[in-house]
Amino acid sequence: MKYLLFDNKDKMPALGLGTWKSAKGEVYEAIRTAINLGYRHFDCAHVYGNEAEIGEAFADAFKAGDVKREELFVTSKLWNNSHRTEQIRPAFDLTVKNLQVGYLDLYLVHWPVVLKDDVSFPEKGEDLVSLKETPLIETWKGMVELQKSGDVKHIGVSNFSPKKIQNVWDATGVKPEVNQVEMHPFMQQKELKTYCDKNGIILTAYCPLGSADRPKNRITEGEPNLFHNETIKKFAAEKSISEAQVMLAWSVNYGASVIPKSVNEGRLKENLAASDIELSEEEMNALDDIDLKSRYVTGDFWCLEGSDYTLENLWDE
Repeated sequence: MKYLLFDNKDKMPALGLGTWKSAKGEVYEAIRTAINLGYRHFDCAHVYGNEAEIGEAFADAFKAGDVKREELFVTSKLWNNSHRTEQIRPAFDLTVKNLQVGYLDLYLVHWPVVLKDDVSFPEKGEDLVSLKETPLIETWKGMVELQKSGDVKHIGVSNFSPKKIQNVWDATGVKPEVNQVEMHPFMQQKELKTYCDKNGIILTAYCPLGSADRPKNRITEGEPNLFHNETIKKFAAEKSISEAQVMLAWSVNYGASVIPKSVNEGRLKENLAASDIELSEEEMNALDDIDLKSRYVTGDFWCLEGSDYTLENLWDE
């Protein structure tokens, strides 16, 4: 397993298990199986609705002696309806209680978007709160206070542009240590990667396989399919590995951490093995050429009429 280093030399395993869309009744066994297979990095979020079941799996794994808490790297995320200063600590405490881990290794601001207190996901523009009313700087200051308390080792963001990262960094003097974004060979985030590399910010890739199982209303007809790409298929055949392993190996060789999701034991094994697959400079260059700058998760579900969120100001592109 490769690792990514924080400034203080703490280590994040380069490949972890994502838990978005992992259903209740399945995620417990997936976590227990993953730990026994050797996974040590787990990516969670309050909004996924399964942290309590994940916590049961962690607690039982600790009790069984399968793993020690300090051997795991556990991430979770602050949801959009808890961005104000007074909301951040209670949201964090609930996640830690549900996950039964005592502390978090990494806590992220899930989106640079704010929802009203009683809204889990917006249906109309009025469900969203302007960043002018609850600015990201306020939210980031709350995250900094959490880190100062020692209850979370590292803090970061998700779906943030370089502009947004720089704004909260400049305002507080505290750098987001991680930015979790959609990243795969069709969306290589080259400008963001350059910025993060220059500033010692770790990138984590979500949707690394294209997220074909995301909700149907978020799938665009005719969108490109990573599994059909000839370059990916060619390298998979040449190396006697799967197309998915090529994509995951690309992320690791690219210098990012990556969090594929599965509840299937065979795929869990295959995904974990991808962390040790080396791609040559020539192979990485060939994959570099297939970048389409194409998002599968466009973020348009935040850009509702009556709000001031647009794709342009969401991504700053």
